[in-house]
Amino acid sequence: MNNLTIDNIREQVIGIDRKVPLLDGRVVQYINLDNAATTPTLRPVFDKVNEFLHWYSSVERGAGFKSRLSTLMYNRAHEIVGDFVGANQDEYTVIFTKNTTESINKLAHRIDFSKNDIVLRSIMEHHSNDLPWRMNANVEYININPHGGLDLDHLDQLIAKFSHRIRLIAISGASNVTGYLNPIHEIAKKAHSIGAEIFVDAAQLAPHRDIEMKPLDDPSHIDYLALSAHKMYAPYGTGVLVGRRDTFLKGDPDSVGGGTIELVTEDEVRWADLPEKEEAGTPNAVGAVALAEAILCMQQIGMEEIAAHEARLSAYLLRKLKKIDGISIYGDTDPENTANRLGVIPFAVEGMPHQLLAAILAYEGGIGVRNGCFCAHPYVLKLLHVSSSRIEAYKDEVEHGSHEGLPGLIRISFGCYNEEPEVDALIEHLERAVRGDYQGEYVQDRHTGEFAPKGLTQDLGQYFSL
Repeated sequence: MNNLTIDNIREQVIGIDRKVPLLDGRVVQYINLDNAATTPTLRPVFDKVNEFLHWYSSVERGAGFKSRLSTLMYNRAHEIVGDFVGANQDEYTVIFTKNTTESINKLAHRIDFSKNDIVLRSIMEHHSNDLPWRMNANVEYININPHGGLDLDHLDQLIAKFSHRIRLIAISGASNVTGYLNPIHEIAKKAHSIGAEIFVDAAQLAPHRDIEMKPLDDPSHIDYLALSAHKMYAPYGTGVLVGRRDTFLKGDPDSVGGGTIELVTEDEVRWADLPEKEEAGTPNAVGAVALAEAILCMQQIGMEEIAAHEARLSAYLLRKLKKIDGISIYGDTDPENTANRLGVIPFAVEGMPHQLLAAILAYEGGIGVRNGCFCAHPYVLKLLHVSSSRIEAYKDEVEHGSHEGLPGLIRISFGCYNEEPEVDALIEHLERAVRGDYQGEYVQDRHTGEFAPKGLTQDLGQYFSL
């Protein structure tokens, strides 16, 4: 691994030099401001994967040299992830999955809910930390405050009301919409005080902050946590569920088959030890190695350095956004408080559909942002103060195949490699768009809601094809 620092990390990003075509025929270096969705790959991760592929083979139960080496590295990846989130091996198990979504679904099926159990989750949750609980338990929402942060007073009210029935509090470590950081250890204490447990969706938190799950005898410990490699500079198809060993030792795994067993007879099954019991089928050893290397890279840079860099970028962007007439910023808008939030900043332009603005930035600036509701529809609808009657109208429009008028925001999300000149380019194109100074005549696709320049055809296959 190279000597990585926050100052040289940009040089280690795969694809950072890719140029993309613009509407006017020019090609410019692509600017990725959509890191909350997916981050690019770091070169040390890319190199480590390519190095490992020479040795890659079957994992577990293989006597061959390559199998034994692959197994060793796969197990080592579990250890690196556990150390990264402060989960000791005696009390916690590290289970590899495809992504955070699969991790949460696994946990939702593995917790032994009774018919009266309640899961508390907030209105700010990603759908992946909402829908699996709806399907497996009774659920209640924790409200947000007027600024979009978690309403801790309402959480206390729910705890007082349902204390004997609350089985789990499922909360995001950080919002993928507004970048709010939730006080997960404070919430954990509240959960444990009534005999409940806590699950933290750390998909957004893990790439930006230190995490410490803590020993189980600490009242502020985290019982379960999930994260995704594709948001941590290792997009090779791996997710993680870290959880209490005593939970996963009990009962049957949610997926069964090869790899999950010690012994199978015609009438009996004996399950393997953890984590094998919960990792059905041939594992993604390459993805595990990639995630482990990405974690080592981030630790070498320093999580505090990453947080400080992204806080500076966030403050820089907020100050510039506030100078543009017609822009509304959501969440915490204070440039002096960016150390206490993630570099995830949502905004809207008055009178301009979010789909149109995203298209202008892409086709005329070579800038990638995210627009829409970011898989957190209830949260964004609350932030936008959309009335219940309008929500019903949106439902009807979608039922009839139209996504033209769906509400949403533009989201800027930083990675540790982004720089101020990229913010300057964004601001330049935003200012143009706000004053109507853009080239294309954009038309909207009724079914997708997306805008594209009228008459434009692009042969994407000339850039990459299979």
